[in-house]
Amino acid sequence: MSSLLRITQIAAVLGLASALPVSVAHAQANCEMYGRLALKQMQENEQKKCAFKGPEWSTDLKAHVAWCATVGPDQWNVQLQKREQALAGCGKKP
Repeated sequence: MSSLLRITQIAAVLGLASALPVSVAHAQANCEMYGRLALKQMQENEQKKCAFKGPEWSTDLKAHVAWCATVGPDQWNVQLQKREQALAGCGKKP
């Protein structure tokens, strides 16, 4: 193998390795944000006396962040939207 090819391969691996922590840190920051938003929605649930229950309505920030870390952004975004829709319909007369 030529030394130029070997240097190129090493540079590519190092480039990927250095990008990985940024991606992980970004994902963690997104999950922290998701968790805080989920808690705000739970507070609204309690304030409006909607009585929504289940793991998606937990008051445990760590539980929300941990769940978020197991799914992609599309899934946690959908979960935020579902809670928002439920809250919007809470207390409205049919």
